[in-house]
Order: sequence, then structure tokens, then C-alpha cells
Amino acid sequence: MKGFYEGEVANKIAQDMRERGGLISTQDLQNYRPVWRNPIKGDFKEYEIVTMGPPSSGGIHIIQMLNILENFDLQKLGHNSAPYASLLSEVMKFAYADRSKYLADPDFFKVPVSQLISKKYGKAISKKIKLNAITPSSEILPGSEIPCYFQDLFVRCSKMMTTIQSLPQPVIAQVHGIATAAGCQLVASCDLAVADESARFGVNGVNIGLFCSTPMVALTRAVGRKKAFEMLVTGQFIEAKEAKEIGLINKVSKIGKLEETADELALQIASKLGDAVKIGKEAFYKQAEMSINDAYSYTGAVMAENMMFEQTKKGINLFLDKKIPEWDQ
Repeated sequence: MKGFYEGEVANKIAQDMRERGGLISTQDLQNYRPVWRNPIKGDFKEYEIVTMGPPSSGGIHIIQMLNILENFDLQKLGHNSAPYASLLSEVMKFAYADRSKYLADPDFFKVPVSQLISKKYGKAISKKIKLNAITPSSEILPGSEIPCYFQDLFVRCSKMMTTIQSLPQPVIAQVHGIATAAGCQLVASCDLAVADESARFGVNGVNIGLFCSTPMVALTRAVGRKKAFEMLVTGQFIEAKEAKEIGLINKVSKIGKLEETADELALQIASKLGDAVKIGKEAFYKQAEMSINDAYSYTGAVMAENMMFEQTKKGINLFLDKKIPEWDQ
């Protein structure tokens, strides 16, 4: 170990790295430590398989592919026959789709090893493979049977929802038709919402056995708890008029006037001082999560900062002169 990571060899490696724009230094080499990784085990027919685990992907996918293959009569297909080769190709495509999503260094990513090498998962994939057809690679996605597939999906969805509230500009939802589940969540997450008379809203996952837990987060922060819970446990839709009454949306437009109504609201906001709206929106969401005393302390500091804006000083002077300000923005 020392003969490679320290001394003459290490110095030459570091020197070559410096000359060629590399990243490894002598300190990096000295700090290198091997990490013990436990092997993973599987079986195929009467054979036990012991192979390398992550961060290597080969070991996991050897077991995964064999788990898929054991659901087919390979002897009947004939070794190296065209159907046999086609089956191997299909199996590898599914395995490599999972590799692109789930395989990484376990020090930085939770690799779902037990799920990837489970017999049940292998059988589920085998049912997607047709011996007399080729599935385009573009249609093969990482396995949705693995729970972390959905967890990652919900994390990315939640990130998008929270990003809306972190934007400096107010975001207006414009709703036509049905906004259900994540659609209703999106409406609740937006700063403002306008819908036409035909719009309906719901968190209807419970109707198919899936409680809308992530949409619930935005919904319970936009409307009263009892109404939110009623919507979540009954799966019933509400009309645009009721959505406005409970605070889920701001305005209801006539059919055919939705865009015009949303534009009017947007233009009204755009006529205000952008810096004031920006600092105010950020404070709006932050103070809502605080105790009342902390909220007053925080917002007092925000208002004091806002008072220092040159455009704000101009606006105050124009107000005292009974004039309408025009902003330089």
C-alpha cells in the first residue's frame, strides 16, 4: 500500500496530475483508505452465488438477471439460439435501466439491494418480457415496483411545490377543468389561484386506496383543517365556487374569461414595487411557520429593511404628496 500511495510513485502520480490538470494530490493519496464491502448472495437453481456489492453494479445485476431468467425455460429455447439471445438482451435492458437509477456509492446513496435482488421483483420483470417481441429501450424505465422509485418521485414533486414559494415573484395558478391529487396540490402551493366556473378540485387518491399524503401538506396550509380532511377522506370533488369560499382559490371567472381574469390579477401585482413584493413574499411564508412573538420580531426587521429601499422612500414621499408612484424597475 505505502509503495503506491506514498513515496516516489505517489509523488510522480501527483506531479502528472498537476501537469495534466488532474485533481489528485499527494495528500489525497496519503489519505486513501480501503473500505470493506460485504458481498451479496443469491441463488440460481441449485447454485449459490456470492458476488460483489455496491458501489460495483455488476454483482447486483448478475443476481437480478438470473432471477428474471429462472422464470423462463432456457433449455427449451436452446443455448445461443435467436430467441435465447433475444431474451438475454431484454433481461439486460431491464437490469441496466435499474442500474441507471439505483446503483451508486452506498456512502452517498441508499441502494435498494434487497429489493433489486428479490425473487419477487425478478418475476415481476419477467412478466413484462415477450419472447416474440423486442421492447424499445425508450420504453424501459427503472423499476417502479421498488419503493424508493416512488419516494424519489414524491421528493422531486415536493421540491417543485416548495420551489414555487421560494421564487421572488408571486405565482398564479390558472385552472380550467379538473385539478385532482397533485394538480390540487399544485393549486394549493401557488401563491394565488384563478379558476373558471367549470373547474373542480379534489384529492381523490383515497378512492383507489392511495391516501393523498403529499398533496395534504399544501392543502392543509391553504384551507381549514376540517374541510381539508373531509376532502382527503371522502375523495369528493368541490366546485370552483366552494373552492373560493374555503380559500383554495382567489377568483372565479366566467367560462372563456379565465386568462383575462388571471392577467388582470398579474398586472395589478406587477404595478407594485417588485422589491417590496419580493421581500414581502419571502416574509409571508417564513412568518407563517413561527410563533406569534417570533413572527412580529422577524417581520419588524423585514419592514425596517424595506424602509431603507430608495424606491420605498420615494413611494412614501409621493403618498404624502397625494400622488401615485411610478416605479423605476
